[in-house]
Amino acid sequence: MGRRNGIGLIVFALAIIATPWVFSASFFKLIPIGIYAFAAIGLSLLLGYAGQISLGHAAFYAIGAYTSGILTVRFGISPWMAIGAGVLLSAVVAFLVGMPSLRLHGHYLAMATLAFGEIVRVVLDAWDHITGGPSGFGGIPSLSIVWLGRDAETGEFGITKFVFDPIMDELSIFYLVWGVAFFGLCFALCLINSRIGRALRAIHSNEKAANVLGVPAGNYKIKIFVLSAAFASIAGSLYAHYVQYLNPPPFGVWTSILLVLMVIVGGMRNVWGAIIGAVLMGMLPEWISWMENYWLVVYGGILLLVMMFIPQGVLLGCRDFIRWIFGFMRKSQSEVSS
Repeated sequence: MGRRNGIGLIVFALAIIATPWVFSASFFKLIPIGIYAFAAIGLSLLLGYAGQISLGHAAFYAIGAYTSGILTVRFGISPWMAIGAGVLLSAVVAFLVGMPSLRLHGHYLAMATLAFGEIVRVVLDAWDHITGGPSGFGGIPSLSIVWLGRDAETGEFGITKFVFDPIMDELSIFYLVWGVAFFGLCFALCLINSRIGRALRAIHSNEKAANVLGVPAGNYKIKIFVLSAAFASIAGSLYAHYVQYLNPPPFGVWTSILLVLMVIVGGMRNVWGAIIGAVLMGMLPEWISWMENYWLVVYGGILLLVMMFIPQGVLLGCRDFIRWIFGFMRKSQSEVSS
């Protein structure tokens, strides 16, 4: 994984632990951002390393959310088993969609994935006897864990249950969501620093050359597409058990575009950019909300400036800026000494 990534993970873990105590009045705003960050990590593997764009990832986000919601509400299945079922269904759908779609390139692939996302959204609206249609459905249970231990009130030894209640205990939800994002980041870092990661970078650089060198580009693209869909599915399930109510609007094309923007703004060439992009894109509307009727114009202007002047993303842009500062300082010192 590398020393830098190891140090970065330690700092990231400490930041997750400290945030609710430092920002005790507003840390809950980072809960949905953590959910998006986890989905963006999976998309970063597809977009930044395999070089395949997807404008339909909200579909897998929806599949995970609705599978968890429907199985727990209508069939009484355990939320954890429902999350696993959502991942399995998303993986199967991603494989079936990816087989023909990933043969396309550029804007053709973007349009194909966009069309798939819209098909899923239409199904959510039309299949009202299962999904609740435009009105949606509620009553989705909170996530919980059980273990053998001594009850704090009665002192009796037995099965103890802890519920991640999004209404009464936002702190536990925050740590759950960002804990999942942390382990997702660890997994992604291990993957991209392995043989698979090197193959993905080769495919991104030049797919034909990678094929000539013996890298099965088609197989890798399918696998990473399925993996990124699984990330989005888990994020969707977390969202369902957090808000405890589902309807189609949160799973439209804007969500897919937002995930892509998070990856691009943070920096496609480094999976850390997904975390940074998610936080920046998630908090930016909050930071400029005081502009009232003009905040959306400012929001679009900031995105335009980032795309124009920091196309490599904020993460690498900051790194290059710091290197330029140190280089300028060394050059100035050498000129003064001479």
